Amino acid sequence: MPPSPCRRGPPARTPSARLISKEGKIVYYTANFTEVEQEVIKAFNKRFPFVRIEMVRAPGGQLITRIKTEASAGKLAADVIDHSDRGLMLELQDLFQDYAPPNAADYLPSVLVSPKLWPRVTLGWSIAYNSALVKNPPKSWLDLTKPEYGNGQIGQVIAPSGGTTWTRILFERNILGEDYWAKQATTKPRLYPSGAPASDALVRGEITIAPLLYNIVWTKKRDGAPLEIFFPPEGVPVNPYAAAVPKTAANPNAAKLFLNWCLSEEGQTFMIKELGNLTSLKTAPVYPEGFDPKVVKVWVPDMKDDHLRNVWVEEWNKIYGYRQ
Repeated sequence: MPPSPCRRGPPARTPSARLISKEGKIVYYTANFTEVEQEVIKAFNKRFPFVRIEMVRAPGGQLITRIKTEASAGKLAADVIDHSDRGLMLELQDLFQDYAPPNAADYLPSVLVSPKLWPRVTLGWSIAYNSALVKNPPKSWLDLTKPEYGNGQIGQVIAPSGGTTWTRILFERNILGEDYWAKQATTKPRLYPSGAPASDALVRGEITIAPLLYNIVWTKKRDGAPLEIFFPPEGVPVNPYAAAVPKTAANPNAAKLFLNWCLSEEGQTFMIKELGNLTSLKTAPVYPEGFDPKVVKVWVPDMKDDHLRNVWVEEWNKIYGYRQ
């Protein structure tokens, strides 16, 4: 992502009077992990305690189905939607109102697929292992194909889980090779519906190694879990989310206040330092622990590959023996 961090601290951001309303709450739909979003909400409420946030969390595939179903019935309840799949959100952009944060010009144009959709969250893939159980850990993506890590030691989040896993399998196919899935599947990895149960299984030792989004395992390591995490040398698949305010939002001013804070340098700094996120700001205010921009190669998916989604996900399902 950005080439170098800046040294200044995050500025205090005073919302406009238009956004300080009596709405008092927002309904927040997100595909991000519950435990990390609870920390974001807590930090936001330290600044703005008068806005209560009701969070609805689901894996990306389930969440997009809910959004479509509610919208078609004229009952979309969300004031803010934050989804892991920019492509699927782009298809729904007519549902969303015009919105841009005050610091819109500070964001990388390359990740902005619509002027209505903003990369509130930017996540990177890593490889984690249980350091209490793994004595000879992997050092790369390609190591995850080694027979020594077979028989269910590795956990994998299923390809149809959502936008983040679509990013991962695109990276695997485009960078690691067309035969990577077949090689990796021979280790017989255990499959999980999302990163939350996979990371919990890693901590418990039910699996010992897993490619996972950095923020879900870093927070567990921070809190004392026996985990080690690294960014593989072949590259780090990076997933900018897409956040938007629906036209039907009952609390649009409170919704924009929440997004303004999250997208501000203050909000991005909190999510990087405390949650292990990356950022889509042109200049990163800081980097997460273990991320050296001079060494780590990031890989952001090209939207032109989205037409391959159904075919490649189905191929992945077949190779890994997953049935929906």
